[in-house]
This record gives sequence, structure tokens and C-alpha cells, in this order.
Amino acid sequence: MKVLVLGNGGREHAMVWKLRQSARISQLYCAPGNGGIADEAECLPVDLKSMDAIVELGERLLPDLTVVGPELPLTMGVVDEFVRRGWPVFGPTKAAAQLEASKGFAKEFMQRHRIPTAAYAICDSRDEINDALGHFSAPVVVKADGLAAGKGVVIAASKEEAAGAAADMLSGNMVGDAGIRVVLEEYLEGDELSFLVLSDGERIAPLVAAQDHKRVGDGDTGPNTGGMGAYSTPAIIDDQMRGWLVNHIAKPVVGGMKEEGAEYKGLLYCGLMMTARGPMVLEFNCRFGDPETQPILVRLESDLLEALEASIQGRVSDGDFKWSNDASVCVVMASGGYPGAFETGKKITGLDAAGAVDGVKVFHAGTTKRDGQFYTSGGRVLGVTARAADLRNAVERAYEACGKISFDGAYYRRDIAARAFKKG
Repeated sequence: MKVLVLGNGGREHAMVWKLRQSARISQLYCAPGNGGIADEAECLPVDLKSMDAIVELGERLLPDLTVVGPELPLTMGVVDEFVRRGWPVFGPTKAAAQLEASKGFAKEFMQRHRIPTAAYAICDSRDEINDALGHFSAPVVVKADGLAAGKGVVIAASKEEAAGAAADMLSGNMVGDAGIRVVLEEYLEGDELSFLVLSDGERIAPLVAAQDHKRVGDGDTGPNTGGMGAYSTPAIIDDQMRGWLVNHIAKPVVGGMKEEGAEYKGLLYCGLMMTARGPMVLEFNCRFGDPETQPILVRLESDLLEALEASIQGRVSDGDFKWSNDASVCVVMASGGYPGAFETGKKITGLDAAGAVDGVKVFHAGTTKRDGQFYTSGGRVLGVTARAADLRNAVERAYEACGKISFDGAYYRRDIAARAFKKG
């Protein structure tokens, strides 16, 4: 069986690594891939911003399955194009991917279907922003409506700061076209939770939960990023809470999308805040999260290929996944300056030593390989991921491995999963 994975980040490396374990796959491709992925699949050049380039690649390979990793091709409608040609593809259609492509659409959808979320206002001008801010208490969350690679969110300590951030977004200075519409949100307090489910348009199967660390600095300080690390344990949520999330969030989303004529097939990522009022949706992603995919997939003991096919073929069931009771953690090693300006082309050393640590797998995100040597090529460079019988050991292994890796300007948070230990 011939399988193509679209994407070039740590998420895609984790997916390639897991798919490679399937005995049914004879040829595995990743486009465009990265330095680390090239050791596990054949990497092919493609411009993921070009529908023509992606379709041309599909015509050349005619894969038995294409797995779409990042959000941009989904929101462009790559699934629609592949389905129209009769090519098996995993992921939601363009209409269904609006849940991620537009935060305004997602908020209004949740309101229509009574899915718990923060109070909000959608604004298209400075006058609307100033009027809406009168209904909020500080702090205020300011979000770009469109795709901003995890960087289109500002938690403003005052209404004045919120007005300034929203104006920067509207002007295009902060996140380009992603900010031509702005969503203001009530600030929610609690613990964040990443809850992912597989859907075939009607039925769903939950994956194990994870917790992401969005802020760049220790103690959840500094600007938001695409994610600086994540962990997953059986103890994050119990069976009762998992059932509540399935019945009050995941099923209403999938059912609501079907009612509205946009059947949702693929992976639905529910970014939640576990508040004193109960779970509230912060955002939806229409694909596997990054870096949550890394700790989630190292706990997966069943065949990922079988689960993806179940989604496409309309036969998702609770038996699609088998999970280890181990804990796992991913620590993102980033380029100095990320999520702001950073340099690339820095030589990476120590990868073999890191990978030799018991239970550790180093997933590549922003790397290239030249003459057998790896170099940095992005903001998030590596996802050092460890699995162990308990979370403390997993964390220790991950940080031991991080200590063996070096590149100029390397930065990583030192407190991934610390919140879990504070809870006892």
C-alpha cells in the first residue's frame, strides 16, 4: 500500500513514524517533509500553498491514501479536490475546516449548537472593537479570525491593551490577512486540555487527552507560540469527564456540522479550558495538534492506518484505538528568538545520543539534512519525546535527552508537565 503524508513539521514526523509501523504500507512518502522525516519516508518537494502543486503530486503518485497534516491545505480545499478525483484522503472538507479557518465561524457555530464557550464579540472595525470592549472585563483575549500558526492570540491585561492589539491585527501589521476580522473573548481561568476525536461524519472515537504549553516562557509567560511542549497521561481526565466531553462537545460538533451540510470526517481537535463552570471550548483545529500528536502517538499501540481508513470509510468505532497506560511528554527545542525573529542554518549535534536515552524518540520539526548533518530550518526545531511508566520518569528522560542536543541559540522550556505535579 502506498501512503502520502502532506506536511513538514513535528506532527508529520510523528505520523510518518507511526504509519511506518503498519505492515500494510509498502511505500511511504512525505511532502515536503524535513531532515528527520527523510530517514523514515521518501520526501518529495511540494508547495503546500499551491493546490495545483499538490494535485500534480497526487496525479504522479496516485497514493492509496493521502493524510493531510497541516491546516492550510485543508482550508484551501485539498480534500475536496482529492475526493472529486476519487483519491482516498484523510481530513475534513473545506466547508468543515471552517471550524479552524475562522474563529468567528466557530464561535457562531458553537452558539447555534449550544456548545459551551467563552462570551465573545466579532469585530470588523476599530469602532466595533471600542463598542464591544465596554461589555468585557479585563483581562480580554484578542484573537485573529483567520489562521495565524498559533500566534494570533493576545491576552490583554487591560482594555487599552486589548484595543491596541486588535487594531494591530486589523491593520495587518501583526498577522497579515488573518487579522482582518478580530474576535474578542472573555478571559477564562483554569487548566487547558487538548481533547481529540476521530470522526467518520457520524460516529466518533476519542483519543487520549493531552495538555499543551502555548506560552514561550516558563511559568506560562511571554507570547503565545505554536506550542512549546505537551504531555499525556491516563490521569489527565477520568472516564466520566471523557464521556461528558464526547456527549456535550464532540458529538454536538459532528452532528451540527452534518445538519449544516458540512459532514465532518477526520480528526477534530477540541482545545478546552477546564474552568470552575465546567469545560469551555477555546478553539477547534481540524487536524492533529502539534506538539500534542507526538506524546499521543507514542502511547498508541494499535495501527494508525486502520483508524484513518475507518474515518474515510464511515466505520469509526470505540475499538479503533488501543492505548498504553504509560505517560508521555514532548519538549520542543526552538530557535532563539522564536516566536519572533530567529536565525536558521545552525548545526545540530547530539541527536544520536539523545535518541539512545531509554524511551526517547526525537521528532524533527524545523530541520534540514545536508551531507549527513542536520541543521535548523524553522522556529520549532525538534520535539524531544519520551514515554515511561509514569510522568515523572517520562519528563526526566525527555530533559536528559534535551541536554544531549546542542545548536546555537537552542531554547526550550524547563517546566513542561510541571502543572501535573503541582496537582499531586
